[in-house]
Amino acid sequence: MNAMMLLQATQPTGGSSWSMWIMLILIFVVMYFFMIRPQRKQQKELQNFRNSLKKGDKVVTVGGIYGEIVEVNEKTALIRVDGDTKLRVDKNGLVRDYSTDAQQQ
Repeated sequence: MNAMMLLQATQPTGGSSWSMWIMLILIFVVMYFFMIRPQRKQQKELQNFRNSLKKGDKVVTVGGIYGEIVEVNEKTALIRVDGDTKLRVDKNGLVRDYSTDAQQQ
């Protein structure tokens, strides 16, 4: 009798494999909507910001340097930092437009 119970306990049921696949699919769907999709949206907004840069925009670099754009090229931008001090930075190093923040203060 013990051997019979042992054999029944080790046999897999047909429904468990389907439920495992459903759970895996649900995990990937949740990961997509909570992690991957927002990250892609943020990257697209940042790329649109960098493509729409123009002279006079006030920007912040990745390193935290605030400046005003003087000239924009295909891959670089020349920003005025303080007085006559100008820096040429890669457009990928510009992360935020603070024109609206400066107007509010």
